[in-house]
Amino acid sequence: MTKITTQVETVNDPHYKYIKNNQLAIVQAPFCGGQGKSGVEKGPKYMLSQGLEENLKEIGWDITLESPLNEKHIQEMMERDAITDQFKNTKRPKLVGETTQTLYQSITTLAKERKFVLTLGGDHSIAIGTVSGVQDAYPDMGLLWIDAHADINTLESTDSGNLHGCPVSFLMGLNKDSECPPSLKWVPGNLKPNKIVYIGLRDVDTAEKKILKDLGIKAFSMYHIDRFGINKVIEMALECLHPNGGRGPIMCSYDVDAVDPLYVPATGTPVRGGLTLREGLFLVERLAETGDLVALDIVECNPALAVNDIHVSDTISAGCAIARCALGETLL
Repeated sequence: MTKITTQVETVNDPHYKYIKNNQLAIVQAPFCGGQGKSGVEKGPKYMLSQGLEENLKEIGWDITLESPLNEKHIQEMMERDAITDQFKNTKRPKLVGETTQTLYQSITTLAKERKFVLTLGGDHSIAIGTVSGVQDAYPDMGLLWIDAHADINTLESTDSGNLHGCPVSFLMGLNKDSECPPSLKWVPGNLKPNKIVYIGLRDVDTAEKKILKDLGIKAFSMYHIDRFGINKVIEMALECLHPNGGRGPIMCSYDVDAVDPLYVPATGTPVRGGLTLREGLFLVERLAETGDLVALDIVECNPALAVNDIHVSDTISAGCAIARCALGETLL
């Protein structure tokens, strides 16, 4: 597949009003410990090797590359503690806890310096650290969770035990101390139900549906996108985060499996019937237009799961395009 390209405008239009001097920190989070399929840790390297940093510089961003994780240490822990790192039904809680706390500390600093924080994953468990860090800098932040899955299973409700299916429950403080492994008790858990909105859901566990309903969390599934159209859904989502025409900082945590696997095949938990590639890009283009976006995660690109080189190219190109569109690149 040919690399996705768009005409370049300057980053000053749109204006990112919370960010100082077009400062952008690209945080590499090569981590696969929140789920069972290796290869997702290669996502950041592949996206950068496709020229993402250079593309964003061309738009006008002043970029620093951050690598807060010790990859060798993570690999050693995965090999050494493969059997012992468990808590009840959950897998690798110590590793996930340590890794996300490291990300949290780094991202808190970067966000408080008023840099735009672009985190390249890695599996979606990293959002425990990224969202917590950005929320420390912007306590009134609204979170858009773009995903085929709700990722709000608690330690009690998760069937798989994979923590990439649980980050939102930690961010919202839904796991009782008695049920929580010591390594994850650092998580502030301050995210309120009215400060998160989902877009793109189409594979939600029964227990997750109950949590969403009980807490009154606003979620737009593919049904809503089919019914109302992607632009209207985005407008409704933004209204939920900042009602009555209000404004405020926004973070977007974007799992590429929100996009249909026809366009993004190399991801760990693909589900048919998702966003088209244009819908997926339009979503972040609209967020860029608000000027309120302060941080973006792009997660779950897994080149090791590709059947062929075209699948790798399609998936990585899509991930890079999401980043570019969120950071100000436009079609005209």
